[in-house]
Amino acid sequence: MTTELSYTHGTSPAALLGDTIGANLDRAVAAWPDRDALVDVPSGRRWTYAAFGAAVEELAQALVASGVAKGDRVGIWAVNCPEWVLVQYATARIGAIMVNINPAYRTHEVAYVLKQAGISLLFASLSHKSSDYRAMVEQVRGSCPRLREVVYIGDPGWEELLARGTGDAPYAELSCDDPINIQYTSGTTGFPKGATLSHHNILNNGYFVGESIDYTEQDRICIPVPFYHCFGMVMGNLAATSHGACMVIPAPSFEPRATLEAVRQERCTSLYGVPTMFIAELNLPDFTTYDLSSLRTGIMAGSPCPVEVMKRVVAEMHMEEVSICYGMTETSPVSLQTRTDDDLEHRTGTVGRVLPHLEVKIVDPATGVTRPRGSAGELCTRGYSVMLGYWNEPEKTAEAVDAGRWMHTGDLAVMREDGYVEIVGRIKDMIIRGGENIYPREIEEFLYAHPKIRDVQVVGVPHETYGEEVLACVIPHDAADPLSLEELRAFCQGRLAHYKIPSRLQILDSFPMTVSGKVRKVELREKYQV
Repeated sequence: MTTELSYTHGTSPAALLGDTIGANLDRAVAAWPDRDALVDVPSGRRWTYAAFGAAVEELAQALVASGVAKGDRVGIWAVNCPEWVLVQYATARIGAIMVNINPAYRTHEVAYVLKQAGISLLFASLSHKSSDYRAMVEQVRGSCPRLREVVYIGDPGWEELLARGTGDAPYAELSCDDPINIQYTSGTTGFPKGATLSHHNILNNGYFVGESIDYTEQDRICIPVPFYHCFGMVMGNLAATSHGACMVIPAPSFEPRATLEAVRQERCTSLYGVPTMFIAELNLPDFTTYDLSSLRTGIMAGSPCPVEVMKRVVAEMHMEEVSICYGMTETSPVSLQTRTDDDLEHRTGTVGRVLPHLEVKIVDPATGVTRPRGSAGELCTRGYSVMLGYWNEPEKTAEAVDAGRWMHTGDLAVMREDGYVEIVGRIKDMIIRGGENIYPREIEEFLYAHPKIRDVQVVGVPHETYGEEVLACVIPHDAADPLSLEELRAFCQGRLAHYKIPSRLQILDSFPMTVSGKVRKVELREKYQV
């Protein structure tokens, strides 16, 4: 009897969408003109689908009148706001390529993106927290000869741009396979790479993510995750508009109180976040005063979801149908997702099963041969969602996407007999101690159950004898009563193999994070390696 291989593909009675994003939005506007499309809680502004469609058309016409043509790169360097969403749909309508720029970038990084993508028109926030975007743009503008215009959101320049539109300028003929979006992935070394995505990539991914959690025009989605990332603009915005649902912006950047207040005020049915966001919301002193009874679903993604956090989200936030998603920018982003009727074990122990019209397999990282189910290897995915490539970087594209069009994720995973997949870590995060392979995720999940631990990250640090040793970085529930290494090791004794038990402990107030809410393990490793 042969062992089943770690390969599966997603079937569905629903066909892939062959639309452009503009055509798909037109359908939503025609079907639900009077339903809410977009609500910005901070400013109190709101748009019905009819009004949203008209606002997108107005901006699209203004862009054409400003000389933006199909294939031109239009940058957006801004925090979450309605204008961000309008730029997303208006550029798609005319076939311009929107380039998402991380709001946390500073001059060195933004100059690189402006030049590498060849951005000719840039939309930018004026300022946010400690970032003065106008001052930074002025610093780098001279070194970016292709940048001919900058429009600041909230500045008179926005209205001046809109005034240029004639209302009847023709648009270029578009294909759903045209590139429409460049998203720069945060590399841990060197400069970021620009994953280039088509209408077909991101529209279908948003649509099928929404299908998996039963979105309809009745849903209202609270989106505190950044738009510059696929989580916000694909799983949030495109999932909403492809189903006639409403996009709700709680704040320009994540604020736990503003998020829960937006859910309460707008009676949101769905809430998004990375695990650290849900932890911050649940730990608010006045958490129980927010009426979250309208919630039924949502998405937790971006990094592994702790079991204890998931249990509280289901029990205390009314998100009985919450979903886990796994993906990466290069795959538009989602490949695997849990479904609304999955039991708690599948929603906490796995990242779900393959989405419709996609394939996933798990291979030996050294040989590329598909592994048997139940054994660890590198997760690969193939299908409509795989990026067109890294912008102007064919060699880097070939390193990530093989000749068979499989995207190599760099993640270590195990496929269960039922096709559900567990992520056991990054290939580069795996700890090798004395020849034993250790997956940090397993230890983290175990340590979350310790009553003194609020959050934990496990990394490997150099060791003279064993090559690497296990370091647990812990944020305690009570800073006045942190746990000791002896307590931690006693908790693990007899329950974890001896080589998995942390030999070092670091108590922290917070973890170094990316803007999208992922913990920067590389920084923890570097900081505590001696």
